[in-house]
Amino acid sequence: MVQIQEFLHRCKPDNLEDKLGRNIVKKIREELLMSKAELARKAGVSPLTIDRIEKGMNCRMETKRKIILALGYNLSDKVKIFPGS
Repeated sequence: MVQIQEFLHRCKPDNLEDKLGRNIVKKIREELLMSKAELARKAGVSPLTIDRIEKGMNCRMETKRKIILALGYNLSDKVKIFPGS
């Protein structure tokens, strides 16, 4: 826990999310010119769920699977989209 706090303290707020790898879903979605609502519809989850995931909150493995497929990736690409999973 202390190591995480030290890491967070050293990081600049503007790139903190990138260092933690939390916004990969958002970056891919935006590259595909896809709205949160569209991704949510394709994945079969709520737009609120997409919003929470893009903000770095955890989700179930099944939800990750749905998002990976909705973005057009293979399940073997999981680590590219959800680093640290």
